[in-house]
Amino acid sequence: MSTEKPFALWLKQSGITPETVQDELGYSWKQVGRYVTGEAPVPKLVADRVRALAEARLATRPEGKFRFIDLFAGIGGMRLGFEGIGGRCVFTSEWDRWSSKTYAANFLDGDDHVLAGDIRPYGDNPALIPAHDVLLAGFPCQPFSLAGVSKKNSLGRAHGFDDEKQGNLFFYIRDILKHHRPPAFLLENVKHLERHDGRRTFAVIRDILENELNYKIDVRVISSEPWVPQKRERIFIVGFREDVGFSFSGFDRMIPDQKTWPKLGSILQSHNEVDSKYTLTPKLWQYLKDYRAKHEQAGNGFGYSLFGPEGVTRTLSARYHKDGSEILIDQQPRPRRLTPIECARLMGFEYVTGEGRDRHQREWTIPADVSDTQAYRQFGNAVAVPVIEAIARYMEPSLTEMLARDRAREALKAVA
Repeated sequence: MSTEKPFALWLKQSGITPETVQDELGYSWKQVGRYVTGEAPVPKLVADRVRALAEARLATRPEGKFRFIDLFAGIGGMRLGFEGIGGRCVFTSEWDRWSSKTYAANFLDGDDHVLAGDIRPYGDNPALIPAHDVLLAGFPCQPFSLAGVSKKNSLGRAHGFDDEKQGNLFFYIRDILKHHRPPAFLLENVKHLERHDGRRTFAVIRDILENELNYKIDVRVISSEPWVPQKRERIFIVGFREDVGFSFSGFDRMIPDQKTWPKLGSILQSHNEVDSKYTLTPKLWQYLKDYRAKHEQAGNGFGYSLFGPEGVTRTLSARYHKDGSEILIDQQPRPRRLTPIECARLMGFEYVTGEGRDRHQREWTIPADVSDTQAYRQFGNAVAVPVIEAIARYMEPSLTEMLARDRAREALKAVA
């Protein structure tokens, strides 16, 4: 992971390599590396040249096999999955400014892409959104999550669809689907959505998607554990505008062999890479121990959770920044929180696999002005990227069939 400046993003997109850097910029790769890390200021001529190369390359990129939009995008986890099967994102909506900063730092888009904030103006007027083939939406889960519902109940606040701030945002998805009629969509939410309000909430969602909008849908709860060392269950709703035979019934073939499921040690940084600030203070550690003991005496299961290299963590939540108690790394003399880098790996945004020519990696950028608190929130609210990548690959044959049908209809219209 890095905290790269825009220069480094342009460098990534420019296609410049260690072999071509001298010809393109007149500097060594080592010197350009100093510009990336901020050790030396970037000369204006170099910055302008790199940006021009990046924009030229961006302008000539392939159109993509299909176009998709990314709603309630967070930091772009769902986008990564669908870019992986050849899609091109043409519209993004994310209201949180810090998440938008991280999103923009990791996806260098051209003028044909809109990064919007509030979805409501676009939900009220869906014609403002470009035409697309796939709608992706991880609509806000707090009104439906078990933790969110419990907290709102304790405070006497509304939850679910009655949550005026976030609960009714699903209906903007409905209005966008109704206007654009994309061939397919993927929706994601917390597992508890299916059981919320005595299953009435999900019944409303299913009725809208199937009966009002006439999409053929299937639903599955999927755990992230086969791909990342975290037990994170989420519900996924896939819809196609026509019956193309899609069903989650065969999804098991996408799940890696259990013998290969990763353990926590695979994403942890080495001890000398971890700043001491992530180790709990004596006062906080004592508080967590006392809190756990009190609830154990009362017969409750509340309290911190310790994990070692062979462990698989609980769900990383958006509240992780508060005390980190749901996932503490066991060490002496006191446990520590995960670092933001480790959170990126735990969610599958960053990875390294293989060695030599078989080595593959993805680095994730956190802008320098995005704090640890904001980064923890972003990863806690995100999707597990490898799960989305698996779903996208699983959807791909059905999506290809659906797009072929649309092209055939367009061809018939053209000759009619």
